[in-house]
Amino acid sequence: MTELKIFYDGGCPLCLAEMKHLLKLDQYNKIDLVDINQEGFQAKHPNINRAKADQILHGQLADGSILLGLDVTHKAWSLVGKGKWTAIIRWPLIRPIADFAYLQFARHRHFLSRLITGQERCESCNLERKKC
Repeated sequence: MTELKIFYDGGCPLCLAEMKHLLKLDQYNKIDLVDINQEGFQAKHPNINRAKADQILHGQLADGSILLGLDVTHKAWSLVGKGKWTAIIRWPLIRPIADFAYLQFARHRHFLSRLITGQERCESCNLERKKC
């Protein structure tokens, strides 16, 4: 049963790498991934503003509630048994700093992708396990 739906930028090489890693660890299919760049995205997911989802990672829990940014990240990694590694980013004193750093990363992710992977955008990115 899907516990978290993640709305990610499938054209970002770094974002895609994290999603691929999550899928590899998601043995019980608890996470559903949705590329915000897919054709017909807004019609399929009218409750998610695509422009805002491009600025900050969006997630939706099974009960319909929305998570944003590092709350999505921590929930996803917790679902695949790695939450102890991301718990620090939700500690009260660390949280505001981590959230600020995440927003800077999100804003400049394409530039950072180019520095790290040599590729700013990915035109034919895809995941091994299709989720929509």
